[in-house]
Amino acid sequence: MTEAAAGKTARVVVADDQTVVREGIVMLLGLLPGVEVVGAAGDGEEAVRLVAELAPDVVLMDLRMPRCDGVEATRRIRSEHPGTQVVVLTTYADDESLFPALKAGARGYLTKDAGGDEIVRAVHSVLSGDAGLSPSVQRRLLERLSAPEPEPAAPAVAPDGLTTREAEVLVLIAEGLSNQEIARRLSVSTATVKTHINNMFSKTGLKDRAQAVRYAYGKGLVRPPAG
Repeated sequence: MTEAAAGKTARVVVADDQTVVREGIVMLLGLLPGVEVVGAAGDGEEAVRLVAELAPDVVLMDLRMPRCDGVEATRRIRSEHPGTQVVVLTTYADDESLFPALKAGARGYLTKDAGGDEIVRAVHSVLSGDAGLSPSVQRRLLERLSAPEPEPAAPAVAPDGLTTREAEVLVLIAEGLSNQEIARRLSVSTATVKTHINNMFSKTGLKDRAQAVRYAYGKGLVRPPAG
């Protein structure tokens, strides 16, 4: 990090729905130089509100929270308050968590076994324009980049008023993917996948995934295997 970033006290908001974890992180950071915790949020909605109110430098963001998850909160913060950076601090380092968070605009990603010094380094790294990623996350990114997954082919014209993304989700359902696998393939959160599925069911009148599979084949969105 740059000397300017290292010498600055970063104003931080901590967002985590578990009270004990949230208070523990706040207490830990309060003992370390270079950071000042200016607020704490119990879910994504509160995190977005505190960013608008306090204009912190960085939000330490948990991912799986009620009302508004960490991915959606990150997307809103980066869109509405670009002066605030986001470092994810979560239990999960799986693809379904990592890639949607980075795509939403997070500049750092740490797991909760990170020490206080590592958290502070990540905070100052993102403030200086670098990425604040743990070594395991960096390795996972390199592995993913070396074997990229193709985007699913979307139909030229989606039926029944479906959006292109809703049609993509339908095709992946027909291919047998779970919500978590669809989220990974499209680099979105599982909550976003569920929203697309609910919208698709509403527009088509479908009731369940089995009907969705039949519908996808019937509309020619997917074709049965040859032979």
